[in-house]
Amino acid sequence: MKKQVMVVGLGHFGSAVARALSARGTEVLAVDKDAVRVRNVSQTVAEALCFDATDEELLNRTAPARRDACICAIGDEATEASIMCTALLKQMGAKRLIGRANNDLHARILRLVGADMVVNPERDFGERFANLLIHDRVLGELPLGTDLVLTELEIPKLFIGRNLIELQLPRRYGVTVVAIRRAGEREVSVPDPKAGFEEGDVLITVASKDAVTQMLERL
Repeated sequence: MKKQVMVVGLGHFGSAVARALSARGTEVLAVDKDAVRVRNVSQTVAEALCFDATDEELLNRTAPARRDACICAIGDEATEASIMCTALLKQMGAKRLIGRANNDLHARILRLVGADMVVNPERDFGERFANLLIHDRVLGELPLGTDLVLTELEIPKLFIGRNLIELQLPRRYGVTVVAIRRAGEREVSVPDPKAGFEEGDVLITVASKDAVTQMLERL
């Protein structure tokens, strides 16, 4: 059975999320009060509705409690509407409620009114992009929830010839290597803790937000 997700707010972030979820087989209901935005995503999602999501009666008709997740992606032009919509979705029994915040204060308020998870896409992208520029060995990053980051990075030179047992990365840096792609190979594999690293290896790590950056700065 397909997962059902409602996305409220179809600006750049909301429409991108709606399209991406739909492309991955999720049944998406997209909502916005702007008819042009609704029309732009209508061909790529299961259903697209045009109404003001702060209207309690109309929002309730979408049955938020029946959906696997509800995403309030209303942009920074309508912070009050974002907070109101998030609160209404929570009251209507949304199982997993995700809010988009514009700043730290907005994020705190969204959590107070019931958001299970809060994202700030502009800030998160900016931080990841900065890491890519500053640390040339970082190939990519992907946030995992609110506290962890999955990072793909080229093997640091000081790691070459050494293994995970010797390096003790979790103890020393709070970084866990969960997979490795050997030099010249496309597939990733579970790392052998006794096997030495080689030039060209790529590590896939899981760590708290700044742990990999701090590790690279200390090497």
